[in-house]
Amino acid sequence: MSTLKRILDDLRQARVLVLHPRDEDGSALVDHLKRLGCDVKAMWPPPATLSADLDAIFLQVGDTAIDPLVSLLEGNKAAVIAIVTYESPTSLKAIVDLNAHGVLTKPLRQLGVLTQFALARYRVGYESRLANKVRKLEDTLKGRRAIEKAVKILTELNGVEEDAAYKLIRDQATSKRVAIVTVAESIISASEAMRAFGLTVSGPLKV
Repeated sequence: MSTLKRILDDLRQARVLVLHPRDEDGSALVDHLKRLGCDVKAMWPPPATLSADLDAIFLQVGDTAIDPLVSLLEGNKAAVIAIVTYESPTSLKAIVDLNAHGVLTKPLRQLGVLTQFALARYRVGYESRLANKVRKLEDTLKGRRAIEKAVKILTELNGVEEDAAYKLIRDQATSKRVAIVTVAESIISASEAMRAFGLTVSGPLKV
């Protein structure tokens, strides 16, 4: 599948919400998106809540207070294309506050809608992939810290070197067919539970 076809297919399958006054520009935008094949809904004024399954939101800014719109979009994973009447410090701030992924200026023209739509969808996908990478890195760092802490607990209780303590954890993970970090977290939880009850372990700790 070519890149262009993949992009167009993504746009055609998109669930789109147009938040724009019911005027000529709003109707023209809705009709254009429908011709592209999108599943389009139009609302004005903006609703109190948004559906979580939206892929893109075309949103006019400038005629309404920006804070309610920011709250409305909070947590929604849809691509946001802001529609502004003219460039001004206020509209630029609104675009930033909304974390808009694309921008259209009025009067609306068909030329440019597809480009901004595709760009916004790409940006959302890129941000999602980036966020996943960050989460994986955070999980990796969290796991390493847990293993280091478990190793320290075993060295203190068993009087063994760090390499030997790590080998104990690794061998337990292998024998039980679980991740090393799972064993490490179990050791930490057991140690913290004992400390909470004022208990201590004398002699080697079996893991």
